Amino acid sequence: MAPARRVVMGCVAALTVMASVLLWTGCTRTPVGGWQAGGPSTSSGVEAIPGSFPSPAEELWIIARDSNAEGEPTEDAAGSGALIAETNEGTEVPLPLKHTDVRAEVLGYIATVRVTQQFHNPFDAKIEARYVFPLPHNAAVNEFVMTIGERRIRGIIRERQEAEQIYEQAKHQGYVASLLTQERPNVFSQSVANIEPGKEIDIELNYFHTLAWVDGWYEFVFPTVVGPRFNPPGSTAGIGAVPRGAQGGSEQATQVEYLKPGERSGHDIAIQLGVHAGVVIEETECASHVVTSEAPSPDRLRVALAPNDRIPNKDFVFRFRVAGSQLKTGLLTCHDERGGFFTLMLYPPKDRAPLARKPLELVFVLDSSGSMSGRPIAEAKQAIDRALRRLAPNDTFQLINFAMRASRLGAEPLPATPQNVRRGLDYLDQLEGAGGTMMIEGVNAALDFPHDPERLRFVCFLTDGYIGNEAQILSAIQEKLGASRIFSFGIGSSVNRYLLEHMAKVGRGAVAYLGPNDSAARIMDDFIERIRHPALTDVRLDWEGAAVTEVYPRRVPDLFVGRPVVLTGRFEGRALTRVRVLGDAAGQRMEWTVAAAEGAEEHRGLPSVWARLKIADLSDQALLDRNGEWASEIKQVALDYGLISEYTAFVAVDSSRTTAGSEGTTVPVAVPVPEGVKYRTSVPEK
Repeated sequence: MAPARRVVMGCVAALTVMASVLLWTGCTRTPVGGWQAGGPSTSSGVEAIPGSFPSPAEELWIIARDSNAEGEPTEDAAGSGALIAETNEGTEVPLPLKHTDVRAEVLGYIATVRVTQQFHNPFDAKIEARYVFPLPHNAAVNEFVMTIGERRIRGIIRERQEAEQIYEQAKHQGYVASLLTQERPNVFSQSVANIEPGKEIDIELNYFHTLAWVDGWYEFVFPTVVGPRFNPPGSTAGIGAVPRGAQGGSEQATQVEYLKPGERSGHDIAIQLGVHAGVVIEETECASHVVTSEAPSPDRLRVALAPNDRIPNKDFVFRFRVAGSQLKTGLLTCHDERGGFFTLMLYPPKDRAPLARKPLELVFVLDSSGSMSGRPIAEAKQAIDRALRRLAPNDTFQLINFAMRASRLGAEPLPATPQNVRRGLDYLDQLEGAGGTMMIEGVNAALDFPHDPERLRFVCFLTDGYIGNEAQILSAIQEKLGASRIFSFGIGSSVNRYLLEHMAKVGRGAVAYLGPNDSAARIMDDFIERIRHPALTDVRLDWEGAAVTEVYPRRVPDLFVGRPVVLTGRFEGRALTRVRVLGDAAGQRMEWTVAAAEGAEEHRGLPSVWARLKIADLSDQALLDRNGEWASEIKQVALDYGLISEYTAFVAVDSSRTTAGSEGTTVPVAVPVPEGVKYRTSVPEK
């Protein structure tokens, strides 16, 4: 029999280390997703922990609740100061985040990603590190581990307020602790307390997410930096952008400090990606970074970020094209004690191409704010220029631009005659990037004027999405959309993908990205080609007898050429092996069948992916019904599936020892502005 492992239980509410010791001899998964010991029972206050059980190399520090907690931090407690090394232009700034290591594996079209953040203390006094960083907005973060030397301490999921309280009490009493919170679906905050001089602490988080698929290409994206956000006057719940060292200067709930021009921290990033496509991989592309790759077999890839391209100032975007114009299967399933889960990728049928389409009404909405100054707005203008020149004579168009306010080419869309197109190009040519990003003005201007019922209206937003009031924008789109379809184009190297993809989702359209090394002409040619064919609307699904429930998104979006729709849901009873899809295109009925591949592997991440989508759906409903009990529903789903959310957080505490000295000074991790973004027009300096 293998040696039993010891698990020490620390009570962090009062932070009295309990003497109880639990010898684990085995474990079984409980129906609610926790763990049930096969050894002796634990003392009161210890709960089942959602998630996977520690490996033999890990210690599990279980935090008990204590209703008699005392020792709240005082207002004058240390931690509000700044520990910043003075630097000259062009020198390196010592900061506590040393390195980020990313290991990702793709099976089919689901990625499993492990991110390790390596913190250290380069100063001669104890510190608390704080880091605001991005992840994909659909990332289902379900594991959190803090490593100190040889010990791996697995964090637990708690209601956010409780997790924050545990962390603050641990920090105040000198324990090493870490806290992971979600500020936006794609923006997270990491805090690590009481890092001693010269010591290192690793924070590991794991997540699952589905990959985008466009025209035969899969796309894996890992964002590396949060772009500077603009927040409307009077708002305090956004994400503030301030220069390095300007703590508290933004008046926003979350704040990101940016390195000044010429400054550089020692933080770099390494990325390794493995792909098992299941079919032959015919072509690969990484326009964002320099990579090395090898192919052990025709359907597998190993990719690594090159050593000379590791500055975290832009999204890592890797694409791979698979054999055939469509995959042979788009249905993955998984079973566990909670039931069956599936994800279904719907591909539009090819035989819509000969169908005639209605004339189009295209409305281009260009972000001309300060963060778009320079290369981003130049690329956006090139894209609109290309689109205008490809319109048919019976189409109409409108140009709208917004910064602090919106303006437009005319009172109504213009016929796409050569004379009007020239007029539009002249209007476009004089636009420059300056000012704040009052995106709501652009939304209102694009959706408020009357729609021509004889034409299909496509509203195209071209923006980096650097705003802090995403909820206001998405709510306005839901209210004003009408018969419009929204296509969002992300412009730049580190765009707000959560906002752009949700605009397209709410707007029944699609999203595309125009990075610094992408071709504006190709992006717009693909868009025009897509909308030349009628969208497949009124999509219905026949599950052929399977008991399918809770499918997200609730409303199946329209299907466009080359742009599949991914649905994720639950099922009970008999296996889900086939799905019949029905829809309408230009008045004609379409029908086809999607079947799971024989012998397809089950993917253990599907329950987490489904739960993340349910949380996103509940959040979308909350935008329109602010009086509903959405917060409690979101919190319960997150706790049941061990996921981080707006209302839950991960916390880990090393209660084996206290660190010497008083509470450490807080050191925010300053980050570079995204590649292509001008510091002076996007980071306000007072």
